[in-house]
Amino acid sequence: MKELIRFINRYQELDPETEEAIQNSFVKEIYRKNEFLLEEGKVCSKVSFISSGLVRRFFINDGVELTKWLYYDTHWVASLFSYFRQEPSVEFLQACEETIVYSLSYENEQKLLNYPLFLAFHVKFLRISIAAFDEFHFVFGSMSARTKYRYLLEKFPLMIQKAKQKHIASLMNVSQETLSRIRASIN
Repeated sequence: MKELIRFINRYQELDPETEEAIQNSFVKEIYRKNEFLLEEGKVCSKVSFISSGLVRRFFINDGVELTKWLYYDTHWVASLFSYFRQEPSVEFLQACEETIVYSLSYENEQKLLNYPLFLAFHVKFLRISIAAFDEFHFVFGSMSARTKYRYLLEKFPLMIQKAKQKHIASLMNVSQETLSRIRASIN
């Protein structure tokens, strides 16, 4: 829980009352390797802060799993479309290794938003996250495969270190063979 509070304090300094409310609202959960945090068709009822581990966000198209992102230590994970609209998800969230998270239910989030300091954190973090998401998809989508890999190496080295090659290849929209050639030429 300490790393969660430290993370929030980087965006918004908390008072003791808000910190206590946060500690009482988040629940520690441990997921085993390959266990699902969320499956397609289920409503995403919580947002989770990853204390340690790796979570893959993917969907299935014509029987093929397509990785959309990989989340690791100090990242937040949820199916945002499903979570904010409280509608069934079209994607899966799966632990790639034992993963420890602190989860906040949709109901508890609504209660925490009544605390001005949590609301301030929430707004700041969402704004920064939306901007980063927008930048990533604009920039990443226009890159060559080699440039995508270098970008991931530079910006997300822990992801490259922790994730399986097949998931990185899927994220980059290349074959595993192409990724192997890129890795060999860079190393």
